[in-house]
Amino acid sequence: MNRLITMVIAAGTLCACGREPHENSILRSVTLTEPVLLETTHVINHSGIVREAHTISLGFKTAGQIERIHVREGDYVRQGQLLAELDDADYRLGVEALQIQYDQLEDEVERTKRLFDQKSVSVNDYEKAVAGLRQLGVQLQVNKNKLDYTKLYAPIDGYVQSVNFSPAEMVDAGTALFTLLDMSYMEVVTDIPVDEYRQRSLFTRFYCKVAGVEKEFPMKLSSITPKADGNQLYQLRLTFEEQPDKRLTAGMNTEISIVVADKGGITGFTVPLCAVFQDADGNKPCVWVFEQDSTVSKRPVVLNGTDSEGHAVITEGLTDKERIVRAGVNVLQQGQRVRVTEEPGKTNIGELL
Repeated sequence: MNRLITMVIAAGTLCACGREPHENSILRSVTLTEPVLLETTHVINHSGIVREAHTISLGFKTAGQIERIHVREGDYVRQGQLLAELDDADYRLGVEALQIQYDQLEDEVERTKRLFDQKSVSVNDYEKAVAGLRQLGVQLQVNKNKLDYTKLYAPIDGYVQSVNFSPAEMVDAGTALFTLLDMSYMEVVTDIPVDEYRQRSLFTRFYCKVAGVEKEFPMKLSSITPKADGNQLYQLRLTFEEQPDKRLTAGMNTEISIVVADKGGITGFTVPLCAVFQDADGNKPCVWVFEQDSTVSKRPVVLNGTDSEGHAVITEGLTDKERIVRAGVNVLQQGQRVRVTEEPGKTNIGELL
């Protein structure tokens, strides 16, 4: 272990410039970095399928004969777009007849009111006339609503999946004329076994891949069905964190990846090897922590080797809310004021410029 720590510190020394005389009065330029939380995880893969948000069956709210259908299967429709119409001739006649009755009764009620004001009509007769007018007004509004129901509009944006009837056919109220796919958002669905369901509290991240598309799509958990089906599988539903790619369509097969945290794994942070130096006094690994007053303070840390990318693994001594010096660690002193410089650009490989 001591040999491993020595190798880590040696690598950090090579990343820094040669040692120079330390003076607190010298304003040194440093580059900062932040500790990255160490995650020990494994990935579970499942096949899944892309689904639309909802499948909606659309029908008229009243019965009648279909007069026109304005869309075809596969058409994309907008919310409020006219989809189909019923023959509304009888409904218009019904509204017209009631409107005539209503207008006549309204005139009679007005005359009755004048007589009532002159004490020529009893209160009971006047109230009956007013109630009759209100009742007829309700019937008139019901017929107007039925007339409006002869037109079917899209309730949402989506695709017409199927058209189940043709013009001239008769339909009842509520009969499904269209099947509409709600594409306001899409989700990915898969099934997981009991053993993985028990680890659901350890799920940390989700993403999916689609054949022919190189991009990985980050996902977020929508729900996990708490009841297993007949095959002892639990349905997992994921939604896209960003607007789905237009190349994704409902029914498409995907590969879902679930990142699971390992129990009992090493906890800590990773930092660049350059950030670690050897304390001259105690011969211990340390880092420089950047303070709020633009000074640096030496912090002893506990190393546990390196990760797969060659970063130093620190298990004690740091938090994720601190910033540490990444470059220039071997020319600093305790409490020295420093000037922060930006990260080196891609053309400044090795920080030589």
